[in-house]
Amino acid sequence: MEAIKDYTVHIDSKKRITLRGALYQYYNVKEYENGCIILEPRELSIPKGISANSLKDMDRAIENFKMGDVSSAIDLSDF
Repeated sequence: MEAIKDYTVHIDSKKRITLRGALYQYYNVKEYENGCIILEPRELSIPKGISANSLKDMDRAIENFKMGDVSSAIDLSDF
């Protein structure tokens, strides 16, 4: 496979590099022991809906709440 871009970068004081003309906003990073770093583009998407299992869990949680089957209150006064 032939490289489309070939340039040198340096790490800034916060250990970051800048990708010139990046095509994507998000990348998955894999770093290997030999120093190689692989960037794979990721596109975040909005889910089309809530799964049936999630809806079932929410219904069960509301039923427990209505029956009074809940954990003790958490004290947040320290925050």
